[in-house]
Amino acid sequence: MIVTVTANTTLDYTLFVPKFEMNRTMRATGTTYSMGGKPTDASWILGEIGIPSLALGFAAGHSGARAKAMLEARGVTTDFIEVGGETRINVVIISEDNKGHSTITTSSLEIEEQHINALREKFLAALDGASCVILGGTLPRMMRPEFYTEFVALGRERGLPVIFDADEPNLSAGLKSRPTYIKPNRDELSRLTGQPVQSVDDAYRAGRDIFERTGTCPIITLGGDGALAVLPNRAYRIPPLAVEAVSPAGAGDAVLAGLAASIERGQPVEEGLRLGIAAATAVCLMPGTADCRRADVERFLPQVELLPYPG
Repeated sequence: MIVTVTANTTLDYTLFVPKFEMNRTMRATGTTYSMGGKPTDASWILGEIGIPSLALGFAAGHSGARAKAMLEARGVTTDFIEVGGETRINVVIISEDNKGHSTITTSSLEIEEQHINALREKFLAALDGASCVILGGTLPRMMRPEFYTEFVALGRERGLPVIFDADEPNLSAGLKSRPTYIKPNRDELSRLTGQPVQSVDDAYRAGRDIFERTGTCPIITLGGDGALAVLPNRAYRIPPLAVEAVSPAGAGDAVLAGLAASIERGQPVEEGLRLGIAAATAVCLMPGTADCRRADVERFLPQVELLPYPG
């Protein structure tokens, strides 16, 4: 069983506007609620393609109940710990004049030490039947990055593959415990290394350095430049598939799902990369964060290329 852990559960509320304008009333042309939070996004995507997972983490209030119901409707098993406050709702604003999208995030869960202790117990129990673990995302304001240092270590101590995806300072904290994979995007990798990542070659040098220092394999998403996978004795550049994107929100989280699926199925990591990029492309066709259609994933899968890098 794939186990995902989301400390900061989220729903995303996406609004489409003809043009983003400051100091003006903007009338949305469309809205949709969808999943949010990197690991729960991965569970959401896995559910769509027919792979079960167990989603752990913290949730609260009406939004938390809605997130739980949405996941379970896709076949995900949930075991969230009820905490104070409210599962956050992020607002994603997509400008239809091809000017991109912006996300307004919030922090509204109230976590106490007893909640973290309870989650640790659930996590340790779940590891007995786990094939791999997906961890990541932001943390509620009362939690420290060391949460990821500990929880990545707990998975690795059991000999399990751990897939980790977060921004600074959480990324550095989790990397201390040497997860199997990290999945930074260009900006996250730049903040991690303190150096601008402007090209695929920049990403390769940074990714190879991370692997040499930690043994962790970076799978780096690069937007219009596709993705780059830095593995122990090889690397692949993965060109993007040409589609007319509706919303890219959550596309990177599909890569987490693909990697986990290949581990669950006992397949080479290359199969996970292909599935992850196919699912990421399918996500771009949908208005909701991390939403996709299984038929689209299957349609894109044979089109994904893994090109040895450097060529």
